Amino acid sequence: MVKIGILGYGNLGKGVEAAIKKNSDMELAAVYTRRDPATLTINTEGVPVKSTADLDTGKEDIDVLVICGGSATDLPAMTPKYAALYNVIDSFDTHANVPVHFANVDKASKAAGKVGVISCGWDPGMFSLNRVYAHSVLPDGKDYTFWGKGVSQGHSDAVRRLEGVLDARQYTVPVPAALEAVRNGENPELSTRQKHTRECFVVAEEGADLARIENEIKTMPNYFSDYDTTVTFITAEEMKANHSGLPHGGSVIYSGESSDGTKHVIEYSLKLDSNPEFTGSVLIAYARAAARLNAEGVSGAKTVFDIAPAYLSALSGDELRAHLL
Repeated sequence: MVKIGILGYGNLGKGVEAAIKKNSDMELAAVYTRRDPATLTINTEGVPVKSTADLDTGKEDIDVLVICGGSATDLPAMTPKYAALYNVIDSFDTHANVPVHFANVDKASKAAGKVGVISCGWDPGMFSLNRVYAHSVLPDGKDYTFWGKGVSQGHSDAVRRLEGVLDARQYTVPVPAALEAVRNGENPELSTRQKHTRECFVVAEEGADLARIENEIKTMPNYFSDYDTTVTFITAEEMKANHSGLPHGGSVIYSGESSDGTKHVIEYSLKLDSNPEFTGSVLIAYARAAARLNAEGVSGAKTVFDIAPAYLSALSGDELRAHLL
């Protein structure tokens, strides 16, 4: 059994917990929280909820610590810190900062003789793998990534922070014409606005200036100003009934040539009922790999590019060759 510790019990932590229950070789050893452990009730009976102070001792009986924090401020500090004590894995997704994060985790984990897997999930993660496979097989080509239709938690939070907004949900939606052109192998040059639109559903305070809220959303830099955005005001009851889930997904599409005029299109797509539960499932597969690699004497930071597929599976090599090859 691989003993898993979960650090952080938000949507992603709960997704990891759900994934553990689906894997017979996995065991949830403990959940660690920055909150008062006595105030936290988890969905697995008999598993202790402990303070992060317990982790700091470096003596917790876990094989892999799954760190379920945010990429902006949590993971850059937490992952290197705990990589010096345990095998760790995270879902760091700030693409521009991956090289620095990798270097920090690599230094800490190598010094400790541990494995640290970073940027694991579906993007970065499964989508990253498919981009690499496609570029490797067809060097003469171009990749496109489309996200959605799905809830963007970061964009939703940005809208909720506006004055007069009680709740909000933002969906990222691929532009159908852009998708069709890419699938047809046309290799179009697409701007940000041409690839995706954004749909916002907003619950506003009674008497709030709806026109101001809509304008602030549509002109918000780094979030909405570069996209065609629609804003729909709804009631709290409508939000609960129609927008309480966290679906997501998307596609990586690669169009390339093996010789002049001989075209091929490769597509990998996901349609997810729950973004955090699927991400948690990917994390658990790679946590298995981290434990196996470390047992073999491997140390240092790893990404999905560095880990062979056989390490992810609970099946033996013989079983994989017999049934999945």
